[in-house]
Amino acid sequence: MNPLKHVAIIMDGNGRWGLKNKNSRNAGHRAGLNTVEKIIKETIKNNIKFLTLYAFSTENWKRPKKEINFLFNLLENFLKDKTEYLNKQKIKLKIVGRKNFSTKLNSLLNLSEKKTSKNKRLQINLALNYGSKAELIYAFKELIKNKESINEKNLKKYLQTKDIPDPDLLIRTGNTKRLSNFLLWQAAYSEIFFEKKLWPDFNEKDYYKIIKKYKNIKRNFGNI
Repeated sequence: MNPLKHVAIIMDGNGRWGLKNKNSRNAGHRAGLNTVEKIIKETIKNNIKFLTLYAFSTENWKRPKKEINFLFNLLENFLKDKTEYLNKQKIKLKIVGRKNFSTKLNSLLNLSEKKTSKNKRLQINLALNYGSKAELIYAFKELIKNKESINEKNLKKYLQTKDIPDPDLLIRTGNTKRLSNFLLWQAAYSEIFFEKKLWPDFNEKDYYKIIKKYKNIKRNFGNI
């Protein structure tokens, strides 16, 4: 069976779920948060050490301002309500992406990271204002600026995921088959599963079914 250390998830379909069920995209984002909590618990249950969640991409700034504000308010409330829970559960929170949000949100993110920094049961990497293309451009610029050889080892030092193993398994919900500028370098050898269900409908059984399939896949890494 394949070892599974790191799962990355593109949580797609909140807006569509909200419009379909509640006539409101924001209702979908709220429902999606419930799924996040379920998936965190199932991740711990399966003894997976790293979970990366694509929460807000660099491209998501193109969305209506009201929706963006709602998303950030939702995140603020989550951090206020759940940081102590994460700490008690020995879960570490790490932000992957550029923290150029409001002073209030940046402060809450920094506080949550600091409070949970020594926990080792599970590390949740929250990809916020993250874009893989921008990440790679920054890394190459740093290599050139520092006159370092351009190779995989040196480049990885400047990635926002430098201390995180590459994902073994990448899941995208929402019946869309693309990576959307997410972990393009890191997912080179990830097993990718595209799930038809929208994120709020995705549950522990769906997740475990994918984990089980992953563990029985023959992984060659270019070999035979």
